[in-house]
Amino acid sequence: MNRRLGCAAAATAAGLVLAGCGGSASAHPQLKVTGAYMPAPVSSDLAAGFFTVANSGGADTLTSVTSGLAADVTLHSTKGGEMEEEKSFAVPADGKLDFASGGNHVMFEKLTRKPKQGEKVSVQLHFAKSGTVTVEMPVKSATYNPMTGH
Repeated sequence: MNRRLGCAAAATAAGLVLAGCGGSASAHPQLKVTGAYMPAPVSSDLAAGFFTVANSGGADTLTSVTSGLAADVTLHSTKGGEMEEEKSFAVPADGKLDFASGGNHVMFEKLTRKPKQGEKVSVQLHFAKSGTVTVEMPVKSATYNPMTGH
């Protein structure tokens, strides 16, 4: 009888250890959005947006972006110099998702008004697991470079 109890206890302990070995991939995402900005649009109906999503937890997915500034806000990637609309972007566990000039970006289409440099635009990032994260995106000069801050 003691041998059976000992084996059952060992099996239970092994199951608990295995259940805890998922790492951060099974953990809840821990998202932080930084570096958000919008270059001042040159036209009155189209603008772009950039930011970085850092994740110190489990994986998530950016499913859409909305803003009162535009009737449509779409996600795009740039591959081989070609812009392509995307339905979503993965936010890797313990990783980051970059939206930067020449790469992934957000397009604000059919602007309700043309934002001016110095303003902040409210943008809602919608994630599959983390829900909605609101970001105040400052409007920078049309030629703004985040590497130099100008």
